[in-house]
Amino acid sequence: MSILPDDYEMVIGLEVHTHLKTESKLFSPAPVRYGEAPNHSVHPIDLALPGVLPVLNERVVELAIRLGLAIHATVNEQSIFARKNYFYPDLPKGYQISQFEEPVVSVGWLDIEVEPEGAANARASGKGKGKKKGAAPELARKRIGITRAHIEEDAGKSIHDVAIAGSADSCIDLNRAGVPLLEIVSEPDLRSPQEASAYLRALRSILRYIGVSDADMEKGQFRCDANVSIREKGAEFGTRTEIKNLNSFTHVEDAIEAEAIRQLELTLDGGEVVQATMGYDPERRRTHVQRLKENSDDYRYFPDPDLIPLRIDPAKIEAVREALPELPEEKRERFEAEYALSAYDAGVLTASRTLADFFEETAKGCGAPKAAANWITRDVLRELKERECEIEDLALSPAILGKLIALVEEGRLTQKSAAQLFPDLVADGGDPEAMMVERGLEAVSDAGAIEGFVDEVIAANPDVVQQVRDGDDKPLNFLMGQVMKASQGKAEPGQVRKALAEKIRG
Repeated sequence: MSILPDDYEMVIGLEVHTHLKTESKLFSPAPVRYGEAPNHSVHPIDLALPGVLPVLNERVVELAIRLGLAIHATVNEQSIFARKNYFYPDLPKGYQISQFEEPVVSVGWLDIEVEPEGAANARASGKGKGKKKGAAPELARKRIGITRAHIEEDAGKSIHDVAIAGSADSCIDLNRAGVPLLEIVSEPDLRSPQEASAYLRALRSILRYIGVSDADMEKGQFRCDANVSIREKGAEFGTRTEIKNLNSFTHVEDAIEAEAIRQLELTLDGGEVVQATMGYDPERRRTHVQRLKENSDDYRYFPDPDLIPLRIDPAKIEAVREALPELPEEKRERFEAEYALSAYDAGVLTASRTLADFFEETAKGCGAPKAAANWITRDVLRELKERECEIEDLALSPAILGKLIALVEEGRLTQKSAAQLFPDLVADGGDPEAMMVERGLEAVSDAGAIEGFVDEVIAANPDVVQQVRDGDDKPLNFLMGQVMKASQGKAEPGQVRKALAEKIRG
């Protein structure tokens, strides 16, 4: 739901910095490792010490091409490295090697799926109450332009945390200095914090699919600067501010909302929004001015004299194109067509490559794609959320889940009994069939045994039985429940319903 008046809207553009998945740094042989002791992965080239020269890591170029092709962009056959000059304690050489006027990737796009404009407001006002509770939201596709993606090196890191630094002094860790980055700059096409979050999730999904980056936000491998302005609908763009270094989806949404509110209050009070770099305080949920915004002129960009222009052979671009895996959008459409899944389920299952692969292996194992989708989107994702882990961290494999689902589909295990086995399979793995036999959970499909349970329940509930005989079907569910209870959840539900109907109505 928009937090702005109806005649106002937000204008949002995002600049994403993502670490590239390389063994060594952008211009030096220093290894890229996370969790290393401070200043143990640093080479003289990272510090630009006298007499050293940067040497471009070819793997970085290949990864940049991959992303460019995946976001439908132009991969430029020539690009140039520049020096971006500024002083900061964690940038001891006084400049950052980046790309400016001629980036390696330009003009692309990315489709995201968002709720249609006004849907959230309608739901909040009660107009959307006719929708079935718990039903998946209806989504619309929106295309977000991507201005450019350029290669640059990361800076080091200033440490102000007493627990890490060991004192109140600030320390500098240069392990991160020189780690290769792609900065991906979107057009100002986003109109809400939710759209911004959807864009980031889609972009991170692509980066992981094509192996360009692990994009782990907790490790700082995927972070975002948000350019935010507000305007009256139809008016020219307003003055934007830039919120720096947002490293969680929640912080991105909250920070954009807080900044839009700040700008609105300022505007309505007759003030003027000033172009500035902003910080975000998640505890107070407020943005604050860090410094007035620099323009590109302030960085005194000039071509790096130590690096010749980057030229990419067209044959290289085509080779990378041929090797690209199936992308999330293609996979989503295939899942809808091949497995008859809803757009929502297909979107959830293709959010990550590992989850999509897990689904496909499970579906093939049990031969029931829809059931596999239900188990994964409901039960597996719930476990991942509660355990705060990734799917590869579970003992549950696609083969195990597929076998569990197959037992249910064959009628040998009820849904309820399967749900009893599921937590143990997630934690420790195992053979669902052996566990079913060992725990005596095999479904009761013997007609004589089921009739015995049904007779027992009918005899104990004459008033309810009479309601069903009078034409009211609702109490039948109560009787079903009583039979399932009598059988300890092991009676095959389809047979129970059939036997009840025959016994009551003849």
